[in-house]
Amino acid sequence: MRLPELAVSYVHCPVKAHNAGLFVSSGNDARHPTRIINSHELILVRQGRLEMWEEEHTFTLEEGHTLHLWPGRRHGGIGTLPRGLEFYWIHFEVEKCDQSTAIFNLPQVRRLPRPDKLESLFRIFLDGQEAGDLEPCSANLIALLMLFEVAQSNQSRPDVSDRTNVLAERAKNYIHLHYFNNITPGHIAEALGYNPDYLGRVFYAVYHCTLTEAIHRRRVKKACDYLRDSDMTIEEVATACGFNDAGYFRRIFRRYQHITPIHYRNTNARVHINTH
Repeated sequence: MRLPELAVSYVHCPVKAHNAGLFVSSGNDARHPTRIINSHELILVRQGRLEMWEEEHTFTLEEGHTLHLWPGRRHGGIGTLPRGLEFYWIHFEVEKCDQSTAIFNLPQVRRLPRPDKLESLFRIFLDGQEAGDLEPCSANLIALLMLFEVAQSNQSRPDVSDRTNVLAERAKNYIHLHYFNNITPGHIAEALGYNPDYLGRVFYAVYHCTLTEAIHRRRVKKACDYLRDSDMTIEEVATACGFNDAGYFRRIFRRYQHITPIHYRNTNARVHINTH
């Protein structure tokens, strides 16, 4: 018996990805060029501070900030790029649409509550790009997910006061500086002079995660750096990131990266890095 022909569904992606990379500043008086390009560009600051301008607007971006640059607009860097600055970038095109047909709104500047999620998408894109097996369809869909991740962070949330934002930022900075020590939410609260429960509520209201989760994410992020850029053993990476037990480190790493440290090292060795 002849089977009937099945209908074919066609899926169209409104985003066309070009290329992407990870910029790492060597600090040798490097400057971002002044230019006008024909594509959109999305930037995610991974580390350090990036100062840029587009037309009459200026932007100061720090870790976890994204910047959307428009095609046909002149943009460039402000001053020299500081040593240690790292940011991801991707060039892409989008189909023109009006407000009534847009699927989401992309803010020009955004501080992401979970920049690690966007960074993971960049890593997937860059790994495929460097391996030479990134199909255009896959590249376009990954780029669309990147834009959605930025847009999603723009959704409304309960209002928080400037004082609350400042306190949460202080706690985040403390974790950033002391992640390799044996710190707990109680240690952070004591260092900042606040009740642990109150500080935990404030931090969650701003960053949508607990202080413990923030400590783990910071440690896992640094572990990713060591796994990609050094030949340290898993035990050495665990110690450098504040874990006293390598087995516990492996469990936490897998919880946030969904793969083992060894698998991460083996699959994330290829990255397009530009340093000029």
